Amino acid sequence: MPQRILLAGCGDLGVRLARRLIARGDVVFGLRRRVDALPPGIERVAADLNEPRTLQRLPVGLDAVVCTLTPGSRDEAGYRRAYLDAPANLVDALQGSAPRWLFASSTAVYGGDAGERIDDDSPEAPEAFNGSILLEAEVSLATRVANLQVLRFTGIYGPGRERMLARARAGGVAQPRWTNRIHAEDAAAALAFALDHPQLAGSCIASDGSPAREDEVLGWLAERQGAPLPVCAPGPERGRRIFPTRLFAAGFAPQFADFRSGYLALLQQAG
Repeated sequence: MPQRILLAGCGDLGVRLARRLIARGDVVFGLRRRVDALPPGIERVAADLNEPRTLQRLPVGLDAVVCTLTPGSRDEAGYRRAYLDAPANLVDALQGSAPRWLFASSTAVYGGDAGERIDDDSPEAPEAFNGSILLEAEVSLATRVANLQVLRFTGIYGPGRERMLARARAGGVAQPRWTNRIHAEDAAAALAFALDHPQLAGSCIASDGSPAREDEVLGWLAERQGAPLPVCAPGPERGRRIFPTRLFAAGFAPQFADFRSGYLALLQQAG
């Protein structure tokens, strides 16, 4: 049966999700400040989540709300406005009319920087303000909405998110640091999967499940772009190795299972 789904903060990830939901027959509402760039098929909701007066005419009869928010600035104030204030304003405006919520968070809520294995059962121990605020946002939403699902994403890459490709072309020094990622299309697919699997209520890591060291990733990308191989900096391994055990156990399988398949698709599109 088609659902009525509100995508709050309908940017790149929200649009990718919207295309999937519309293709299967759902009615999708995209809420953002500027709606002109939203593709056809998305019902436009022009509003500012940080301006409650603009939230007076939201869609009714919603089955779910999906928050894929991004901060206007990468400082503590920007994170608080995006992840604490904005969802709180939306909860107030909807007044409990949406039975399910899905919140896009980050694996920044976990700690560790010495190659530790992190999975869904690892304790939260944020080490920077971004992870602390996101964890605070998760807890706050869970106390205010009846059915909350949280997806904690690793780094999202894909079209328009090509920093590692640029770094590989530029050459230089790579770190012996574990990195974790998920392709943007798989990130959208994970959100759609979570909507279809309410038993995942709580939190789940969303990642491709294939951690790789930065020097390995940059070296592989440099070879395929005809750039000089990076020099690996000396020192011990750092970073974390992150595994989406709960999402995979529920049956989710990413289209791009590791950085090689995902970046190869990007390079082929660019070529």
